[in-house]
Amino acid sequence: MPKVIGKDTGATSHAAEFETRLGEAGELHQVASENGDENAVLTTQQGVPVADDQNTLRVGARGPALLEDFHFREKIFHFDHERIPERVVHARGYGVHGTFTLKESLAEFTRAKMLTEVGETTPMFVRFSTVIGNKGSFDLARDVRGFAVKFYTKEGNWDIVANNIPVFFIQDAIKFPDMVHAAKPAPDREFPQAQTAHDNFWDFITLTPESMHMIMWTMSDRAIPRSYRFMEGFGVHTFRLIDAEGKGTYVKFHFKPRLGLQSVLWNEALKINGADPDFHRRDLWDAIDLGAPPIWDLGVQLFDDDFADQFEFDVLDATKIIPEEQIPVRIIGEFVLDGLVDNFFAETEQVAFCTQNVVPGVGFTNDPLLQGRNFSYLDTQLKRLGGPNFTHIPINAPRCPVHNFQQDGHMNMRNPKGRVNYEPNSWGGPRESPATGYRHFEAAENGRKVQERPGTFSDHYSQARQFFISQTAIEQKHIGDALVFELSKCERIDIRERMVAHLRNIDERLAIVVATGLGLPALPAPAPAASPPLTTLPPSDALSILKRAPGTFAGRKLGILVSDGAPAALVEALVDAVKSLPAVYEIIAPKTAGATLDDGTIAQAKQKIDGGPSVLYDAVVLALSPEGAAMLAKDKTAKDFVSDAFAHCKFIGYTSAAELLLNKAGIAPEDFDEGLIALEGPQDVPVFLAQCGQLRFWTREMTIDLDAAVFLENAGLD
Repeated sequence: MPKVIGKDTGATSHAAEFETRLGEAGELHQVASENGDENAVLTTQQGVPVADDQNTLRVGARGPALLEDFHFREKIFHFDHERIPERVVHARGYGVHGTFTLKESLAEFTRAKMLTEVGETTPMFVRFSTVIGNKGSFDLARDVRGFAVKFYTKEGNWDIVANNIPVFFIQDAIKFPDMVHAAKPAPDREFPQAQTAHDNFWDFITLTPESMHMIMWTMSDRAIPRSYRFMEGFGVHTFRLIDAEGKGTYVKFHFKPRLGLQSVLWNEALKINGADPDFHRRDLWDAIDLGAPPIWDLGVQLFDDDFADQFEFDVLDATKIIPEEQIPVRIIGEFVLDGLVDNFFAETEQVAFCTQNVVPGVGFTNDPLLQGRNFSYLDTQLKRLGGPNFTHIPINAPRCPVHNFQQDGHMNMRNPKGRVNYEPNSWGGPRESPATGYRHFEAAENGRKVQERPGTFSDHYSQARQFFISQTAIEQKHIGDALVFELSKCERIDIRERMVAHLRNIDERLAIVVATGLGLPALPAPAPAASPPLTTLPPSDALSILKRAPGTFAGRKLGILVSDGAPAALVEALVDAVKSLPAVYEIIAPKTAGATLDDGTIAQAKQKIDGGPSVLYDAVVLALSPEGAAMLAKDKTAKDFVSDAFAHCKFIGYTSAAELLLNKAGIAPEDFDEGLIALEGPQDVPVFLAQCGQLRFWTREMTIDLDAAVFLENAGLD
């Protein structure tokens, strides 16, 4: 029975009294008073009082979930059916086709043909998405990104419904409706849209300590990626590979982008959303359309029961990772996304992913979040796509033979032929195949039928701390900035204080930075921890974006601002060098028609300066003549182009004449740093693009964001 730690009357005077209890894993139970108002008791839709709304029913604390749990099934079922027809979550998405090629066989661990037949190619479809916003929201919300993959294998469809973050907010799927409701717009006012900077979200988070690891990720730069092409993907859960003899091996799936990782700044994200709400969609479409399809390596972390038993945390806990230093990611193949859809609705909107879709040789574990997803995803597709025949839609249809006796239903496209529609029968038709059919892992389960979370799920702070200390100083600063911004939008001071109390269990320096940024009069006491946080976990470089920077400008976009009379030789050298990386460029000019360069060449503009702000580019060049610089120095939009590029720590190449525009944009000569590179002629282009390979000149941020620098210095962040 959860232990009682206090009584509460809620945040407002009209809230009913309740007791606060902690479960075995530290999950919070808010329990109605036994002598209180009967209307304060949580019930099912049938009016049955609910005893536990934090845990699904399972066989033992670490056992599989049971279908008998009518409260969980009703809660998830109702949640799945809340929206018509837009997805409840991951509504805004973008899909493309691709091909997976296996480079190294895993025949030692699995019978899955896709993972054992080296050289074989498997067609696939990927849908990237945000989670919280609606279909019409903007691309660059601070949010998790879905990275759902459907492999059309020889043995049926296999879906890895991945994210760009390897952990999740919750440990048990019964909390999924609550987590999403808290993040979505409030039901009374229907705002804010595609944002978590509001009271409801942080109220839930601060009452759900298991979310702290995920919060470190979502407050980091991982939640505002520069492009889908620069994101990692993670299967989140621990799955099983199963060999021909039925032996199981634990596995976690990873997608590693060949172009490396990259994100944007928060101020930059806000301006990108204003300039181009479809920024990520357009970027992916253009890259494939221009013949530069993105490539990912598919890797696995493989481990056995011995490792699972000695690992510091429970491998069934979806709020935990296995650091790559402990189990290296083994690259086994690659996938190339090179196929644009023919019709967005028919493919991207109608594609249906289900975590339960696996092939022979791939299986599940008792991860309670995964067990719930296996139920929920099928249910939500039934609602969204109108019935059980969504597999007849071409984008969902397997590319291998399909034979069964399932029939009729809405929008049925195929039915069994002849008189027989059952088995066993004496007429003929498809039969079960013990030799090739799917075999579940034969796990030995033994335990009481309980709604309980294991004590091995109770450490909510140690890996959150490990993630934070694994970041570079500038990445740590961004986490602090994000927390201050998000919590500053909370109207209730107690919610802000509760979050800072949690931060004290993660990193005292970070707690001080956030408390200072919020202007709290004093640090609150650390939040009660179900398990004492471990301070001995070492940093992991794999958790940092900047520690693994690609070191090249390949795949990025250069913005070249030109004026009449600009040096043609320099512009031509820039264009040729960018193409050779390969990367892309756009010409921006004061007029839509472009500019006439100093040799009479017309540089055709892709963007007019009013519609081509520097936030759309990874680096910029100011290729201006004296007359052009003098004209643009009077233009507010042109000055914004320069000041934003500087503020966002981008590399800026400039001709000598452009110094006037730089100065008028507020960049005085004494502010010039190594990220501003003079381009006197074509000979300077290679050096400039080599510097651009760093992607950002992060040293600048500490000199132009003085308040944050002071906070970091006072807190001793490194």
